[in-house]
Amino acid sequence: MQAVQLTEHGDRDVIEYGDFPDPEPGKDEALIDVKAGALNHLDIFTRRGLPGVDLEMPHIPGSDAAGVVEEVGEDVTRVEPGDRVAVTAGISCGECEFCRHGEHSLCESYHLIGEHVRGVHAEQAAVPAANLVPVPDDVDWETAAAAPLTFQTAWRMLMTRADLEAGESVLVLGASGGVGQAAVQIADYAGAEVYATASTDEKLEYAAECGADHTINYAENDFASEMREATDGRGVDVVVDYVGPATWEDSIKCLAKGGRLVTCGATTGPKAETNINRVFWKQVDILGSTMATLGEVDDVLSLVWDGTFEPRIRETLPMSEAARAHEMLEEREGFGKVVVVPDSER
Repeated sequence: MQAVQLTEHGDRDVIEYGDFPDPEPGKDEALIDVKAGALNHLDIFTRRGLPGVDLEMPHIPGSDAAGVVEEVGEDVTRVEPGDRVAVTAGISCGECEFCRHGEHSLCESYHLIGEHVRGVHAEQAAVPAANLVPVPDDVDWETAAAAPLTFQTAWRMLMTRADLEAGESVLVLGASGGVGQAAVQIADYAGAEVYATASTDEKLEYAAECGADHTINYAENDFASEMREATDGRGVDVVVDYVGPATWEDSIKCLAKGGRLVTCGATTGPKAETNINRVFWKQVDILGSTMATLGEVDDVLSLVWDGTFEPRIRETLPMSEAARAHEMLEEREGFGKVVVVPDSER
């Protein structure tokens, strides 16, 4: 088969597209004929190299994909050849104390397709059958591929961890990214008043289309000052921040008393300074969130499939142009997800 491959960690020049041995499904796996995949910032971090993650090279990246089941292992009963499916990337053991309580993303051995093991940006992929979600016939492949990782992440952040309620206010930082645009849509769906930041007016227009009630161009304005003025000094109930050190302290400033800051990542680095006085005096909660449980995945993707949520796609490229897809994410070009399609499908 043809596959996107990393020959080593590094810049975009380590990305290749070419021959790779055909995968064979294990007894609990399904072989997928991949119709489309989608990129996440995780693909950038994996390409560059993550501390403590030792990958077998060449490595196939990609955590998001959708396609048709070609073959199943002997123990698989939940899918069969011909099924249309999307991949959810989180793999849990199913046996530890967290899995037994339904908290799959807290699993002691939790790992991700595309990050810790070979991914799905290839013509074929063998993945655990438990990681497949049915895709209705009327959902196109690009939508099915673009939705799983970002929408499940944003859903757990807002609906589970932050326990967002109708009538509350939410600030979404980086609303033009995959998780950001999903978070805007979910917050709007939940009945919140939504504030969103982005670096250009064009991106802010897209955020407004997704459901943002108020927008701030952080490249031209200090968003913390803008938020203080917009909320008459109160702040918001929830801040979604996956940016990290570049925004962390200002995010805490934007919280109302008793507010919640929820984070699923740190695109500008892992270490940020925190004014502890502001945390205890305002009695705010800082909440971490990673991916989602299998039930949460089903819940949010059902709302994608029925059209309630729409993954915004900035561009669809052939997998042979994966380096260009990485560049679009790194340079923050456009709004929404970048989709890649096997060259044989174009």
